[in-house]
Amino acid sequence: MGTAVVTVTLWTGTGHAHEPERKAAAVSQEPGEPDLHETVRPVFQRAIPNVPSRSMIAVVVSYPPGAKSAVHRHAASAFIYAHVLSGAIRSQVDDQPAKVYHAGEGFYEDPGAQHRVSENASANEPASLLAVFVVDPTENPLTIPERK
Repeated sequence: MGTAVVTVTLWTGTGHAHEPERKAAAVSQEPGEPDLHETVRPVFQRAIPNVPSRSMIAVVVSYPPGAKSAVHRHAASAFIYAHVLSGAIRSQVDDQPAKVYHAGEGFYEDPGAQHRVSENASANEPASLLAVFVVDPTENPLTIPERK
């Protein structure tokens, strides 16, 4: 079977909705297979005026039923707070035990942490979270998949 390529657009703009910059990354998927990957939608970016060399970036990560993210790290300076908006998200950061977080609950990732598990905890219902990054705005990309 051939492999289709799905393009995911990541926003690295200036915070002005009318002129975002875009970068694309390819994700391989077999034709006819359900898309079991997350969708990332940027919702906010702004320099933090009283914290030199830091910006706040927020994205909504949506998981279809049964979807998961690859094992990854974030930009080296990134401190992240994740707040579950809907459904339930199973997460494991570094050597901490995996935990399921429900709508209204949240967790954080320290700079340099490895996000070992990030997935929809349900095979039947979608789930989403708001991830808020405090990061050096010159670091790109925000998410780096771990090599196998």
